[in-house]
Amino acid sequence: MQLRLEWLALYVAVAALYLLVAWREWGGQHPGSARAPVWHAAVLALALVLHGTLLLHGMFEQGELRFGFAHALSATLWITALIVCVETMFSPSRGMFLLVLPLAAMATLLPALFPGAIVGSSSEAPLFQVHLLLAILAYSLLTIAAIHALLMATMERRLHGEAGAGSGRLAFVIDRLPPLLAMEGVLFRLITVGFILLTATLASGIFFSEQLFGRPLRFDHKTVFAIAAWIVFGGLLFGRQVFGWRGRTALRWTITGFVMLVLAYVGYHFVLEVLLKRGR
Repeated sequence: MQLRLEWLALYVAVAALYLLVAWREWGGQHPGSARAPVWHAAVLALALVLHGTLLLHGMFEQGELRFGFAHALSATLWITALIVCVETMFSPSRGMFLLVLPLAAMATLLPALFPGAIVGSSSEAPLFQVHLLLAILAYSLLTIAAIHALLMATMERRLHGEAGAGSGRLAFVIDRLPPLLAMEGVLFRLITVGFILLTATLASGIFFSEQLFGRPLRFDHKTVFAIAAWIVFGGLLFGRQVFGWRGRTALRWTITGFVMLVLAYVGYHFVLEVLLKRGR
């Protein structure tokens, strides 16, 4: 797929808008402020609208669904940025912008470099479209959960006075986050909703596989890692409910589950599309 110059310029412009807001957030002087300046919100809203437009254009330009690891990452970070925007309306979580927006900027550019492949007639099946939407939503929520877990681990080390924890620019991020207990509450809400969506993703995938291939489950690389991620997140929620797991135990389980989830689709298709040059 040849990308026209004006569309390429738009990809770069959206990435620049994300980075502009992140850069201005780095330069902020009021860590207790929950609200971003009006122009920050306007620029971020424009970036999100244009990012969504680019996703739709890249995925449906030729009337058929084109998808790959780059679109998966771009869509995930787009929804992640949207969710973080909503979260900042209800809690002082602007520090999340400092991590999410640079990631969103990089993810915006990926479909321009790695256009993926035509999915084919299966993309027209309503069940497949539902499956894809559920998967992206689950990825997005659990991505935010993983970022929360990493920040919470640093906050906990800082609380216990460990050397180097939360120092320098990272301290700037942490000062713009809610207290540790509030972050933990948000973390488990994200994991709970993400786990429900991941369950629905696996269930819809089973039904879709049966429609398309005549068998309910294909035990390939993606399926094995997706089920492993589901077991890890389910185990974490069970441990939280029954044994009261929290702190570093919960954070380790969260990061482990997220790594499994990344390997399930993004890692698999990155190897196929970039390293092995297949499916393009």
